[in-house]
Amino acid sequence: MSAPVPATVVTGFELADSAPFGELPDGGWIPANVPGGVHAALVAAGRLADPYRDRNEEDARWVEERSWWYRGHVDLPDVAAGDRLRLVLHGVDTVATVWLDDVELGRHVNMFRPAEYDVTRFAGTRARLVVRFDPPLAGLDAEDSPPSALLAGDRFEPTSVQRRKPTYSWGWDFAPRLPSIGLWRPVELLHDRGAAITGVLFRTRALDTAARTADLSVDIDVERLSDAPLRVRVLWDGELVAEEPVRDAQANARFSVTDVRPWWTHDLGIPDRYLLTVEVRDSDTALTRRSEHVGVRTVELDRSPDPEGGRRFRFVLNGVPLYARGACVVPSSMEPGCVPNHVQRELVRLAAAGNMTMLRIWGGGVYGDDAFYDAADEMGVLVWQDFMFACLAYPDSDGELSAEVAAEASHQIRRLRNRPSLALWAGNNEVQAIQQLRTGDLSGEWGSRHFHETLPAAVSAHSPDVPYWPGSPWGQDDPAGVNGVLDGDRHAWEVWHGLDVGAPSPLEYTDRGEAMHFDRFRFDTGKFISEFGIIAAPERATLAQWISPEELTLHSPTFDAHVKDSPVQKAELLLAAETGLPTDLDTYVDATMAIQAEGLKFGIEHYRRRQPGNSGALIWQLNDPWPGVSWSLIDHALRPKAAYYAVRRAFRPVLASFVRDDSGRLDLWVTSSGVRPVRSVLTIEVQRLDGAVIVADSVDVDVKAGASRKVWSAPADRIGSGPDRVAWVSSADGAVPANRLLFGRIKEIAWPRSTLESAFEPTGHDSGVLKLTSRGYSFQARVTCDDPRARFSDNYLDLRDGDSAHIAVTGLCGRTTPATFTARAYRGPGSGAQS
Repeated sequence: MSAPVPATVVTGFELADSAPFGELPDGGWIPANVPGGVHAALVAAGRLADPYRDRNEEDARWVEERSWWYRGHVDLPDVAAGDRLRLVLHGVDTVATVWLDDVELGRHVNMFRPAEYDVTRFAGTRARLVVRFDPPLAGLDAEDSPPSALLAGDRFEPTSVQRRKPTYSWGWDFAPRLPSIGLWRPVELLHDRGAAITGVLFRTRALDTAARTADLSVDIDVERLSDAPLRVRVLWDGELVAEEPVRDAQANARFSVTDVRPWWTHDLGIPDRYLLTVEVRDSDTALTRRSEHVGVRTVELDRSPDPEGGRRFRFVLNGVPLYARGACVVPSSMEPGCVPNHVQRELVRLAAAGNMTMLRIWGGGVYGDDAFYDAADEMGVLVWQDFMFACLAYPDSDGELSAEVAAEASHQIRRLRNRPSLALWAGNNEVQAIQQLRTGDLSGEWGSRHFHETLPAAVSAHSPDVPYWPGSPWGQDDPAGVNGVLDGDRHAWEVWHGLDVGAPSPLEYTDRGEAMHFDRFRFDTGKFISEFGIIAAPERATLAQWISPEELTLHSPTFDAHVKDSPVQKAELLLAAETGLPTDLDTYVDATMAIQAEGLKFGIEHYRRRQPGNSGALIWQLNDPWPGVSWSLIDHALRPKAAYYAVRRAFRPVLASFVRDDSGRLDLWVTSSGVRPVRSVLTIEVQRLDGAVIVADSVDVDVKAGASRKVWSAPADRIGSGPDRVAWVSSADGAVPANRLLFGRIKEIAWPRSTLESAFEPTGHDSGVLKLTSRGYSFQARVTCDDPRARFSDNYLDLRDGDSAHIAVTGLCGRTTPATFTARAYRGPGSGAQS
């Protein structure tokens, strides 16, 4: 026998449409990229106006109502006895029938697991592959959805819970209705010779970080295709560490390593990985092998009693308790198959550069591509992985759906379980919480069997070292329900929605803007905040890419079509309370950018001051699937918003933050989320915005690793209370990064006149350093560039009179000159003095 045969990727597909469930079309075929989607192929062929542009989404509804055909050819080699050919369609979106040379191979109804067929009988031929995708919700009856799912019919598709397809496909408060269709992951032909590896489970059995030793194991599932005796060899970074016989379709190896390099998040150490190779052999030949990068690490979910009451919800990595800092990830496109690997990698890079240590894959989207998890593994970012259920009640009964859920869970768990970044499996997004909100309890049919039986059993069987959590939010022993503050994780939507959803405010609000104001974060004593957010527009340049010039005005019909939250002008309620109302698109962009940045800064600082009573803050949301006004920190063009930079500063491992109580007293806290104590001398200044100094103090600080404590305080009569005041903290040695607190709301502040001076120094053909200097106090000083590929190491800064910032610029096209940069400060409502 010869060496293992690499997989063959099938390409060269064409696409055409027919009436629903129709016959193979005679004509009208257009090229189709695989991976890809129907909408993208139609746009490329000129048959569909880009649904992201203007209001073209309204003209794309017909796509989901047709049947769509893919056709291509597969060259199948001759095979020997004991060989097998498998055709694997890794992503089938969603209701499909597959034929090879007019022979029906099968029907598939799940976007979240592959379709796989034994095609050995076609060996030695060039066969025609045909896939028909039918309307994804056709034939489903609303009466087969749980009653509480029907209550959401004004916003969601109630029958969609019967189909394993992303919930966001049918529209969301950050996305249009554009249900994807097509082959969204590669199609491959696999040639198995004698055996196939069907599963590899790598486990860190014991880890001693002090002694740098680890006990490891590998369980390998093997499918025999002949009667020959088989053995498995295990190689660790190319070195043979174990060799075991295959018995009953499995081989098990245990081995120990010394001088081990554990996998850490990027803030705690190096995310080291090793190359694990398993190889199945007969007497003298390697039949098949699989290689993957793994990390030596342990991850636990600490649910011990909290001295503050309730129980902790805290991740522990390699024995070190963590404060998880991060965001929730949604699909980067309405067609997940059209997201290039470099975009997924860039999102993870931006998260890591933004001092994030955890990303939550949201349950209303899709399981990530390998490129995403590769980047998380490599860059030291933990992944909280939801199963793909969101916000609606799901049928519990036995049948096709239950079988699909079990098969999907098995596939995805076995696919992702060896990722060192994988920290948690969570059953769903907000299913329990919304069921409780709509019906008052968790009785009735809503999917409980999936989340409390099927999924935890699958995790226990296939990924025993990664914790499982029934949903997000979820709390077992909280009198406030599944989204309370005493147990589990919570979604903090008191801010933005202005409603009590588990962390009540002691204040009574008569104004809706005040009820949804980010000041409410201070009343939240939750153990782990897995969602909180505030909406903001992207930069004008991003909107201008997708909205025609004549419609690029505030609340034009096209602009409003790119705001999916309801009501469209909801943001103005919060703007009225904090910034004042914008008068045009530019002041709207600046004002929403400002409230998102200031609000998330406020919330993060509050939650981190509560460490370890609070052990995590994950922002809703990191990214966007299309160019709209949303909660994202990074817009659809991968341009970071002002809030990204504010969050980046608030998520630094060491944080100094001010807080003023209701008496006007000013306190300074230092919070350490690292593994070393913080020792430094802090300089504290309270100034007026015109530069006059009111207080100038210094204080020695010594804060233990993982702790948060108050290190300085001043009464109200010493600092005053005018909105013209700002408090600053800094350290000469840089051990504690600088921070500030504004005393007034943005609309109350009479911003002094300021100017910004910039000087650019190239450091390479596509990079340089921009020095930004302020004359006068500049609020949210930012730099933009005519080159859309320009990326900045920092932006949206507060600079006092004479302050300078050095901003690294990368990604330039090479022809950029200093004249292409524009620097300015905040120009929101009532800020005419800022320049």
